[in-house]
Formats: sequence, structure tokens, C-alpha cells
Amino acid sequence: MSGGRVFFLAFYAVLALLGLFLAAAAQDAGITIFAWGLILFGVLNAYRTIGAHYSEAGRAH
Repeated sequence: MSGGRVFFLAFYAVLALLGLFLAAAAQDAGITIFAWGLILFGVLNAYRTIGAHYSEAGRAH
């Protein structure tokens, strides 16, 4: 896995964790919706990054 992918994988994990903490401390619906969106964004992009890595690895062989 390239350095760029590792960086973005860690970045997406940090965003998802930030969203998780934000959702836990939310006091109103707007922040809660934003926090869940941040969690969803981080998790889906992390899966997409991992999938792209294995897709390229499968084409190389």
C-alpha cells in the first residue's frame, strides 16, 4: 500500500472517530446529523481506499 493511501486511510479513520465523539456529545439534531454523516463519510472512504488497493493488487498479478 502506497504512502498516500496509508495517509488517507488514517485520515478517514480520524474523521470517523471525530464524528463518533461529536455524535456522542451532540445537543441538537443538526450536529447529530452532521456527525453521523462524518462517520459515514470516513468509513465508506476507508473501505473504498482498501478496495482500490486490492483491486490494483489483483490486476498486477
